[in-house]
Amino acid sequence: MSNEVHEGQILAGKFRIERVLGQGGMGVVVAATHLQLDERVALKFLLPDALANPEAVERFAREARAAVKIKSEHVARVSDVGTLESGSPYMVMEYLQGEDLAAWVRRNGAMAVPEAIEFLLQAGEAIAEAHALGIVHRDLKPANLFVTRRVDGSPCIKVLDFGISKLTVPGAAPEFGMTKTHTIMGSPLYMSPEQMSSSRNVDMRTDIWALGVILYETLTGRVPFEAETMPQLCGMILQDPPRPIHELRPDLPLPLQHAVLRCLEKNREHRFNNVAELAYALAPFGLPSAMRSADRISRVLSAAGFPSAPPAVVSAVSSRAGSGTSTNFGASSEARKSRTPLVVALCLLGLLLGGALLFLTRKNPALEPASEPSSAKPIVATSPPSALPSAPQVLEPPLPAPSAPAASASAAPSVASIKAAPKLKTKVAGAKAKGAPPQSAAPAIDPLDGRR
Repeated sequence: MSNEVHEGQILAGKFRIERVLGQGGMGVVVAATHLQLDERVALKFLLPDALANPEAVERFAREARAAVKIKSEHVARVSDVGTLESGSPYMVMEYLQGEDLAAWVRRNGAMAVPEAIEFLLQAGEAIAEAHALGIVHRDLKPANLFVTRRVDGSPCIKVLDFGISKLTVPGAAPEFGMTKTHTIMGSPLYMSPEQMSSSRNVDMRTDIWALGVILYETLTGRVPFEAETMPQLCGMILQDPPRPIHELRPDLPLPLQHAVLRCLEKNREHRFNNVAELAYALAPFGLPSAMRSADRISRVLSAAGFPSAPPAVVSAVSSRAGSGTSTNFGASSEARKSRTPLVVALCLLGLLLGGALLFLTRKNPALEPASEPSSAKPIVATSPPSALPSAPQVLEPPLPAPSAPAASASAAPSVASIKAAPKLKTKVAGAKAKGAPPQSAAPAIDPLDGRR
């Protein structure tokens, strides 16, 4: 345990040290209990040897100022700062149980697509709020993403260590001794090309690069650039394309691969402009909550004056995702909702067409039974000679013999028979004029039914 603290020690008159959580060359993090509140907290403070390093002191103060401004649930909360009796500054943070994402990936290997995207979008919500405040993290990596649990047991990502963050708002103070050209700012495996060239000249797209590297690693278990020496690694990041992701994970949908590789464009102008655009590109492959997370990110940036991702980004990626992945849980319910009005409209149209067809069928003279004299309708009923109707009627030729009822009922009158009706009328009328013998009365037949 550190010489600065030990178990049971009381710091600042109100914190009892329980155990050391982590220690580095510059500082230490311990679990402690707030004596007045009976609440477990995490204390982070600088070691005595680091007090002689102005850069370390500035980094510590910078982390506290940045973390306290960000209210997202995905940032470890800072509730207080102070100075120990030894003169070492300290900050009081929420106590987290779990492990960082680097340990998670080492233990579990490559993650499932929805899970990896869920973790990245949660981190994206914290980074979006930081960017809205003009803060660029500059040191995003799996070791600075802590996996803890909510009260309901669901995983929650917490972004840690804003120690080398950059404030980009107008009027921000200079970065003190942290911008020396010989100082490497960040973790090389996750640093963008422009950050390797100059830590001063970066904007929020350097965090987009880091998020892309993190997503690449969580999906494949490997980083996109691997080298044996630092100069070789820097040269690869500055000049070489990343290893194709499909070589390590061929089952990934192409649109998802494109989104990851777009984060890793050497020219930052070719990357996503902000976290919202990245979130909308990833949401179709995430859990059902992914689109809501992307919407929150977009609203945070829009409120700060950043243009939110255009709808075309979402529609284009969703259409390309299509059948390329089985993880698009969030899009299915929305698609069903959007199809409901179309189904209703088609049903109404079908009803209208059916009614119109029925109306036209009932009004079609060729399909009505013979009840009134008409030149276009064949009359199948005849009257006895002794009781001719007052109105002249036209008689058809004799019906076929009753021995073949099936033939008479096999079909409705054809168009040809209807067209031939005037000729039959003329012949029958001529027979009447010549005094043809009367025919016996026959029962009427419905041309549509065929039954007597």
